[in-house]
Amino acid sequence: MIPRYTRPRLGEIWSDQNKFRQWLEVELVASEVLAELGEVPSDAARALRRHADFDLARIEAIEAEVRHDVIAFLTSVSEKMAEAGAAPHSRWLHYGLTSNDVVDTAQALLLKQASEPIAGRLGELHRILAERAFEFKDTPTVGRTHGVHAEPTTFGLKLANWYSEVGRQIERFDAAREQMRVGKLSGAVGTLAHISPQAESKICERLGLQAVAVSNQVVQRDRHAHFVGTLANIAATIEKIAVEIRHLQRTEVREAQEYFSKSQKGSSAMPHKKNPIVSENLSGLARVLRGNTVAALENVALWHERDISHSSVERVILADSTTLVDYMLAKACNLVRRLLVYPERMAKNLEANGGLVYSGQLLLEIAAKGVLREEAYRWVQRNALLAWEQDGSFREMVEADPDISRHLGPDDYERAFSLDRQLRNVDAIFRRVFGEN
Repeated sequence: MIPRYTRPRLGEIWSDQNKFRQWLEVELVASEVLAELGEVPSDAARALRRHADFDLARIEAIEAEVRHDVIAFLTSVSEKMAEAGAAPHSRWLHYGLTSNDVVDTAQALLLKQASEPIAGRLGELHRILAERAFEFKDTPTVGRTHGVHAEPTTFGLKLANWYSEVGRQIERFDAAREQMRVGKLSGAVGTLAHISPQAESKICERLGLQAVAVSNQVVQRDRHAHFVGTLANIAATIEKIAVEIRHLQRTEVREAQEYFSKSQKGSSAMPHKKNPIVSENLSGLARVLRGNTVAALENVALWHERDISHSSVERVILADSTTLVDYMLAKACNLVRRLLVYPERMAKNLEANGGLVYSGQLLLEIAAKGVLREEAYRWVQRNALLAWEQDGSFREMVEADPDISRHLGPDDYERAFSLDRQLRNVDAIFRRVFGEN
């Protein structure tokens, strides 16, 4: 059984306490690097590291008066320095920086923290899908296109498809979070007027970030739009899995269903109901992620070197989107891990139309005997439509058709209606998806 991934709580990462803690870390590292470069007194940098702190309630009180969160934060830190008897050193706090140097760089630290549990959940879902794909690799089921029976497949191939897609989402997410692993301390319009390029690079490096090559007052928001868009793409894959399960759980299909506990209730009015509530929940939440992507894209175009229109949006969508994807991945892991699968029902549905799912192979068998494809198609289709209308056995009808039986014998029919022949390359597909071993 695949072990569950233990993750930090996203709510703690996005708390005001942690946000200001990351702001303070940017300030302290900046002071230390500037001290090493001789631009800030070394004793001041040491005193800041030793005594700098903040009080959340005090920040809120100051902000209510000054209407500026960074000033409120710096004032609270300065007050803590004074309480520790180190007030003179506080004048070196925020030296050479503008507010957004701290906010954007610290936000990268927050996104880095928030990305870790998401990456862990993606890996967990990937492993669960692999395990269940092999469990049902050779479980035949009917493939459907447009919701209509098409040709045989296996339930393991459905899971392998999801596994492959989640693998691509892992690659996309790794790339997106790497693009967000950047900071800037280039000042009010990005000219590095007060902090040298050397200092900016060193500060970012010490924080585990890269300095952006160029910025204005902000890190450019195409990065954030790509990051949120990637989260929405992950949510779309989760929704894809959920929609398939919702269809498979329909009464007329009943090939798979969500786990339903003995104490669970499906309806206040109908005691027989077993509803795919988790899958429906995931489908709905994916819509929220797509909406957040639109908001993130709107943040890309700011006035000149910066305006503040993006700030209020990001206070909502970054915390919400990362937390929501983490939640959706946790639900998806549990959904797939505990999914109830009914091979007997799959077999029954596969044969429900008397072999109609083999019409394509039958067409090829007739054509291989020298019949024009268009003629062979007419012969097969007229029997298929009759089987649909009369709910009869398609195989019996084609075997009784004089046009077809002139060209095919018993062995030909066996080959045309062979499930093993239809699924003979499943192992090869699995090797392509999962590797030889």
